[in-house]
Amino acid sequence: VQLQACGGGLVQAGDSLKLSCAASGSTFSNYAVGWIRQTPGKDREFVAAVNWNGANTKYAESVKGRFTISRDNVKKIVYLQMNSLKPEDTAVYSCGASPKGPTSDLLWYSFWGPGTLVTVSS
Repeated sequence: VQLQACGGGLVQAGDSLKLSCAASGSTFSNYAVGWIRQTPGKDREFVAAVNWNGANTKYAESVKGRFTISRDNVKKIVYLQMNSLKPEDTAVYSCGASPKGPTSDLLWYSFWGPGTLVTVSS
């Protein structure tokens, strides 16, 4: 499976943004999908994950209540709806696939695609 994140941009604090993770390959629905983010000089940070059918989700404490992850297996897309954005949400966001999920353990993930930059101004 190959993944491509898109939808990033420049927004103001308090605004919303919706990211998409588009997949190719026939095995997409076999995998959980997770979002991570990274800023220069910092480790990758788990953000959110969804299991293969969308029934179970997991969130980092820093985004719980503000971000919502969902998926459409027919369109082969995983979404990350981000509301009430804060400057500290500024990062490059990437999506990856995991045979186990939803999990915050990044060691389970592979097939990371190129990220999309989200910049939140104060």
